[in-house]
Amino acid sequence: MMLFRSSAAICGALVALAVSVSVARSEVRGVHSSTVVDAASGEAIVGAASMYNPFKPGKEEGGPNTASGEHYDPSVWAAAIKTNLRRKFGGVQFGARPKYALVEAVGKKVIVKINDVGPLRPGRIIDLNERAMRHFDPSLELGVIDDVRVSPLSGDYWIPGPVG
Repeated sequence: MMLFRSSAAICGALVALAVSVSVARSEVRGVHSSTVVDAASGEAIVGAASMYNPFKPGKEEGGPNTASGEHYDPSVWAAAIKTNLRRKFGGVQFGARPKYALVEAVGKKVIVKINDVGPLRPGRIIDLNERAMRHFDPSLELGVIDDVRVSPLSGDYWIPGPVG
């Protein structure tokens, strides 16, 4: 009987902790959303977004390096910007701190870390990694998303992920 009461007390404490963390996260997101809109620096670029995944079986342990020197990671909120837009997004150079952008499409917004560049096909302005693309296209069936709006964010203190 004593073991049951201890287990119930621990379970109750865990539920209370989970609820408080959820409330705290939602409060941060609310502030974060309005802050993002205010921090968008420069004019937004509008074009198409596609998804990239540079993994090739047996190629590199831990994934290939991005232009910033980080390993490509499909589970973070990241993207590659078109090479000729490199300067607008903070240079994206090896060893430099990655910059951030607000990506808006299909009624959704997400902050991504711009840590790579690429030649991209005509009309495309950004290649999202898998996690970021799934935010806009959960099934990954579209392949390309048109009318995507990408705005550079000033500063380097952003937390990548969904906004709002």
